Amino acid sequence: MNNFALLIASKLNIDKKQVAATLELLAEGGTVPFLARYRKEATGGLDEVQIINIKNLNNEFEELESRRVFILKTIEEQGKLTPELKAKIEGAAVISQLEDLYLPYKPKRKTRAMAAKEKGLEPLATLIFEQESNTIDAEAKAYINAELGVNTTDEAIAGALDIIAELISENETARVGLRNIFKNSAIITSTVRYGKKEEGEKFADYFEWSEPLMKCPSHRLLAMRRGENEGILGIDIAPEVDDAVHGLERLFLKNKNQCTTLVKKAIGDCYKRLLQPSMESEYRVLTKKIADDAAINVFADNVRELMLAAPLGQKRIMAIDPGFRTGCKVVVLDEQGKLLADSVIYPHTGTGGAVAAEQEVFKLAATHNIEAIAIGNGTAGRETETFVRGIKMLPETIMVIMVNESGASIYSASDVAREEFPDKDITVRGAVSIGRRLADPLAELVKIDPKSIGVGQYQHDVDQNLLKKKLDEVVESSVNNVGVELNTASKELLTYVAGLGPALANNIVKYRNEKGAFTTRKQLLDVPRMGEKAFEQCAGFLRIRNAKNPLDASAVHPESYATVEAMAKDANCTLEDLINEKSIRETIDIKKYITAKVGEFTLKDILKELEKPGRDPRKEFEIFEFDKTVNKITDLNVGMILPGIVTNVTKFGAFVDIGVHQDGLIHVSQLSDNFISDPSEVVKVGQKVMAEVTEVDVLRKRIALSMKGINKQDKTEKTERRTSPAAPKEKIHTTVAHNRPKPQPKKEETPANSMHDALAALKAKFGK
Repeated sequence: MNNFALLIASKLNIDKKQVAATLELLAEGGTVPFLARYRKEATGGLDEVQIINIKNLNNEFEELESRRVFILKTIEEQGKLTPELKAKIEGAAVISQLEDLYLPYKPKRKTRAMAAKEKGLEPLATLIFEQESNTIDAEAKAYINAELGVNTTDEAIAGALDIIAELISENETARVGLRNIFKNSAIITSTVRYGKKEEGEKFADYFEWSEPLMKCPSHRLLAMRRGENEGILGIDIAPEVDDAVHGLERLFLKNKNQCTTLVKKAIGDCYKRLLQPSMESEYRVLTKKIADDAAINVFADNVRELMLAAPLGQKRIMAIDPGFRTGCKVVVLDEQGKLLADSVIYPHTGTGGAVAAEQEVFKLAATHNIEAIAIGNGTAGRETETFVRGIKMLPETIMVIMVNESGASIYSASDVAREEFPDKDITVRGAVSIGRRLADPLAELVKIDPKSIGVGQYQHDVDQNLLKKKLDEVVESSVNNVGVELNTASKELLTYVAGLGPALANNIVKYRNEKGAFTTRKQLLDVPRMGEKAFEQCAGFLRIRNAKNPLDASAVHPESYATVEAMAKDANCTLEDLINEKSIRETIDIKKYITAKVGEFTLKDILKELEKPGRDPRKEFEIFEFDKTVNKITDLNVGMILPGIVTNVTKFGAFVDIGVHQDGLIHVSQLSDNFISDPSEVVKVGQKVMAEVTEVDVLRKRIALSMKGINKQDKTEKTERRTSPAAPKEKIHTTVAHNRPKPQPKKEETPANSMHDALAALKAKFGK
C-alpha cells in the first residue's frame, strides 16, 4: 500500500499522506462522494476527480503487481529465472516493459525459430549473429542433416536466420526503440476495400486517408475503426519501413561481411513478419484506449450537464407526447410527479380534432390547476407547441415548455416503467417521463441507461465496460451532489446514493411504504440490512423536508450534529435561530470546535451549509424561446441568426436544436472567433446560444451553423436584420442556460482537417 501510495503521489502530484489516507478509507469501504464531502481532513480536501484518479491508479498498480507475480512464478518454474532477470522484472514500472521481459519465456505456438532449433541450427544462428566469420557457407555444411530436414546449406542458413529474427523480435531494447519510432512516426492509413465503395459511401472521407497516428483525433480514429469493423475499410499502422529497419540495424549490425549481410536480411524479415505486426497490434490497442477515453469523457461531460440541468421544481404539470396521425398522449402529474389523469388528443387531424383537443386541454388544465405544460420535442413537437400556445382559453400564467424527450421511449418500454405503471401503455409512460423530466431531470434520467440519452460520440464503438463505469461515476456524483429527498425518491434514484445500491434502496422504499414517511435520519438504521457503515456513507446525502431536527433537511452529516448543537448552545440560541440568523453565525469562532476528528474543512462546510440548508446546487430555471417563424428546415435561409439549444457536444463540434426537428452542426472551427481545440471550452449540453445558418441541405437534412462573430457589436445590425421579430412573452419555451467561458488564446488551425471533420460529422450524424 505504501509503495503504491508513493507511486500514485508522484504520478498525480499529490502529497503521499493524502494518497495513503485516501487508499485506506477506500479500502475500508468508503465511497468517493463520501470521502470528497465528509472526510476532507483525512484526504486534505481532495475532490472527487482526484479521489477517482487515485482509485483507478491503485487498481492499475494492483493489476501490474499481480501480473508481475505471475510472470516471476512462470519463469521460475521453467528454471530460467536468473538474479539479473528477476531484478529487471521487479523493477519494471509499466506493463509494456514487463511483457517485453516475459516475451522470450512466454508459452507460444510452434514458430519457425522453434522448428529451426529442433533441427540443431541454434549454434549456426549464434555464429552468424556474432558477425565474425567470413566462411559461413563452409560452416553451414556441418549442419546439413537429411533426417532433421536440413538438405542444403541454404536451408541451414535460412533456419538460422529464423532463429535470429525471433531473437531480435524478443529483444527488450529493440522493442523499446521500435515502440518509440511508432510513437513518434507511425502513420495511420485507411483505404476502401475492393468492391465496397457504394456500400460504404458513408465512410467515403476515409477511402484514402492518412495522418500521423498520435495526432489522429479520437472521433476520426473511431470512425475508421467502425469502417474497418463493418468490412468497408482496411487500416494500416506503421512508420516508414526504412526508418524502422534502420533503427534495428543500428542496434544489431556490427561488421561488414557475409554474416552482416545475413543479419541484415534477418532484420528485414523480423520487422515485416514479427515486429511490425506486433507493434501495430500494440498501438491499435493503445490508440483505441486513448480514443475510447476521450469519447467516454465527452459522453460523461454531456450526461453530467443533462443530469444537473435546472429543474422546474414541484409544479402541477400537464405533459404531452406529440404525434400526428396517432394523436398526442396527454398526462397530468401532481407536484410529486404522481399520475392523476391521462387522455389522447388529435389536434393535427383537421378542424374537428383541433377543437376537441382544445377543449380537452382546457378541461384538464382547469380541473387540475395546471402550472406548466411540457411538450416533447420529437415528431410533431413544434406543431403541438404552436397548437397549445394558440389555445386562448388557457391562462397566460401557464408556462408552455419544450422538453428534450431523448430516452423517454427507452424508459416507457423498460421494466422500471412497467413496474410503476403495469396497466398503462408505453405512450402514457413516455408522456409521464417527459413531464417528470421537466420537474426534475436528475430524478427521471437515473431511470434510463445513460447510453440511451443520445449525447454520446461513437458510444457503441468504445469499451462498454469502461463506458458503464464512467457513466455510473457521473450519475453517482450528480445524485450525491444534489442530494436526495428521502421520503419521495424512487428506488432508482436512491440506488445511486453513496453507500446504498439496489438492495438497500429497495428496502428503504419498502420500509417507507409499510411504516410511513421518515421523520428522522436515524430511522434509516431500522431499515433491514442497513448497517452502521452504510448509514455513515449515505446519511449526509439524504434529506428529510420539514423534519423534527432541521439538520435532517441539510447536508450536515449526523456525525456533526453534536458540533452544531454546541455552536447553538454557546451562542445561546436554538438550531433554528442559528440557521436563520446570519448575525449569530458570524459570531462563531470555528477554531473553538476543532477536535482530533473535526477540522477546519468540516467546520467551514457546516457554516456554509447552515446559510442555505438543503439548497439545490443546480442552476435556476431560465427563459428561452425558439424563433416562432422557423418551424421546419424549409423555413431556413442562409444568413439567419437564430436562438438554439445545444443538444450534444463532441470533439469535432456541437449539435444545436434550432426548432426545426433537425439539429444543426457547429463545427469546432465555427464555435468561437478565437481558435479552440475542444468545443467544451465554449459550449455545454443544454446551453442556449445564438447561431448563424451558413448552409442548408434540405434533401439530406443537413444544417451547418456558426457562432463566429455573433456576440460582436459590429454584428448587432446584422442580427436584428436576419432574425424574425421577437415572440410574445406570455407562453414561453423554458430551458437551462449556462455561462460561456472566455475563449482561449488564438492558435493555428488546420483548414483541411476542419473541413474534413465538418463533412464527416454531418455524415455520421445524418447518414448518406
